[in-house]
Amino acid sequence: QVQLVESGGGLVQAGGSLTLSCAASGSIFSRPAMGWYRQAPGKQRELVAVISSSGSTNYGDSVKGRFTISRDNAKNTMYLQMNSLKPEDTAVYYCNVRDASSILRGGYWGQGTQVTVSS
Repeated sequence: QVQLVESGGGLVQAGGSLTLSCAASGSIFSRPAMGWYRQAPGKQRELVAVISSSGSTNYGDSVKGRFTISRDNAKNTMYLQMNSLKPEDTAVYYCNVRDASSILRGGYWGQGTQVTVSS
């Protein structure tokens, strides 16, 4: 059983910063791709950022230049550094891991962590 544990969510004022973490454990195959997605009330889930096993990254247009995704392979942990936060960044943020055994079904998902940005 794969478990993804997210932390770091909370309340922050506009212009502030926040760092999210996602620690993966369980029977995950090597070389997993990892990513962050978010869903705001009344909105569909959208891509925030993804990072490959080699460190290649891709970002959603709305967060480019403000967010940074990274990973620590030794700790099997992924991070999302969020800077210059805006009220429109308010959403539930989900960790996603896709390895060789789960890629066909969309990978594994965390429970989500709430990020609220006040104006």
